[in-house]
Amino acid sequence: MALEDIKVLIFGMRRSGRAAANALLALGAKVAITDKRGPEELEDELKDFLLSSIRLYLGGHPEEALEGRDLVVLSPGVPSDLPVLDKAREAGIPVISELELGYELIKAANPNADFYAVTGTNGKSTTTTLLDLMLRKARINSLIAGNIGNAVSGEIDRAGKARAIVVEVSSFQLETIKYFKPKVAAILNIAPDHLDRYRSFREYAGAKARIFENQTSGDFIVLNADDPAAMDLYREKLERDEDAPIACFFGKARRLKGVYESEGRVMINLPGLDMELIRAGEIKIPGVHNLENAMAASLMALLAGATPEAIAAVLREFPGLPHRMETVLELDGVLYINDSKGTNPPATLRSIESFSKNPVVLILGGRDKNGDFESLKEAVRRNARAVVLMGEAAGKIEKALDGTTEIHMAESLKGAVSTARSLAKRGDVVLFSPACASFDMFRDFEDRGRKFKEEVKLL
Repeated sequence: MALEDIKVLIFGMRRSGRAAANALLALGAKVAITDKRGPEELEDELKDFLLSSIRLYLGGHPEEALEGRDLVVLSPGVPSDLPVLDKAREAGIPVISELELGYELIKAANPNADFYAVTGTNGKSTTTTLLDLMLRKARINSLIAGNIGNAVSGEIDRAGKARAIVVEVSSFQLETIKYFKPKVAAILNIAPDHLDRYRSFREYAGAKARIFENQTSGDFIVLNADDPAAMDLYREKLERDEDAPIACFFGKARRLKGVYESEGRVMINLPGLDMELIRAGEIKIPGVHNLENAMAASLMALLAGATPEAIAAVLREFPGLPHRMETVLELDGVLYINDSKGTNPPATLRSIESFSKNPVVLILGGRDKNGDFESLKEAVRRNARAVVLMGEAAGKIEKALDGTTEIHMAESLKGAVSTARSLAKRGDVVLFSPACASFDMFRDFEDRGRKFKEEVKLL
C-alpha cells in the first residue's frame, strides 16, 4: 500500500482510530479524523496528536469530510452501514477496517510474518492470550494485538521481527476487511450477540465467517466441533469454494482431527502426533468454557509449530485474565467471582454452569444488546439461590426469569453487592456475570469489574 500523500479519512478517535492515524502520518499520508463526539468529550484523545498535522470533524460525520479522500478507515465501534459510508462507496472511495489497514501495513513491512486470528462470541481474549504465551514458551517470536492489547496498526514497528502476529478480532472489525488472510484462523463459538447492531443472528454470524473468507488450501481454520453455528459456516464455505482452508477441530467426548477431551484427558490427533497433551484437571484456568479455550489455543499453537511440552507448561501456569471468572476473595465461606466480561447471556450461562456444585447468588444487568435472557432460565432455576438485578435491562431480565428463583432489585452496584452478601450462605458463590453491556453505568466491562472488586473488598 503506497501511502505517501494519500488522503485518508478515519472514522472514530478511540484506541484503534488513533493508532491508525499515527501509523498513516508516520508514512506520509494526509490524515483527517471524524468522530461523533464533540471536542469537550475528546480532551484526552486529542493529546495524542500534533493537531496541526490533521483535520478534525467533530460532533458528527459530515459528508464534506469525504471530499478529496482516497481511503476511509473505520474504527471497530463505528457501524459500517452509516449513510455517509454509503456515500463514500458510491464515490468509489474504499472503506476498510483498522484491522485491514494494520494487516496490509505489517505484511508490507514483514512479508514473512504469519497472522493467527481468533474470533468468536465468547472466549476470544483468553484464547488469544494463551496462544501468544504458548508461542513464546516455544521460542516462536510472537506479537499480540487487535481487540486485546494495542491496535494492529499500532504494532508496525515491533512487527518487523515477529514470526507470528496473534490477533483477537471482532465481527465489527471483520465487516470491512479486504485482503485480511490469517495463516490460522479460529472460530471459538457463535451465539446471539450484538443484535442491537446486526439485523439478524445470520448477519452477525456472516460477519464472523469473514475471518476465513480469503483463506485458501494452504491455510487452516480451527473450529469448535460442538458448536453447530460455527460448523455450518464452514460447510457453507466448502459448498461455494473449492479452494477452502484445511479444517481442524477441538471439542469433547469424541476423537477429532485436532485436539479433543476424552475421559478427563486432552488429546492431540494430528499428522505425526497422536498423544495425550495434558490431564484436564491440570489446566489452571477455571471454568468449563475455558477448557474449550485451552483446546483451541493448543491446536492453533501446534499448527504454528509449538511443541506439546511448551503448550502443556502454559496450561499448567496461566491463571486466567482479569474480569473473566476471576476470584476476588472468600468471605464468611462465600466465594465472590468477578465475571464482568460476561457481556451476553451465552457467556453468563457457561459461567453459571461452572458452579454446578455450589448454589449461586447471581448479579445480572446493564445495557441490553437485544439478548435472550430466557436462555438463562433453566440454569438459574437449577443453580441460583437468588438473582440480584441492576441497570437498564433489569426490568426485561426480571420478566424473563420470572418463576425461577427469588429476584431482588438494586439501584447501584454497591447495592447489588450488599444485597448479594445478605442472601448468600456459607458454601455459596456470588457470581457477578451481568449478561449485558456495561455502558449504562460504566466506561467498559473492565471499569465495571474493577468497581465490583472494590465493592467486594469493602465488605
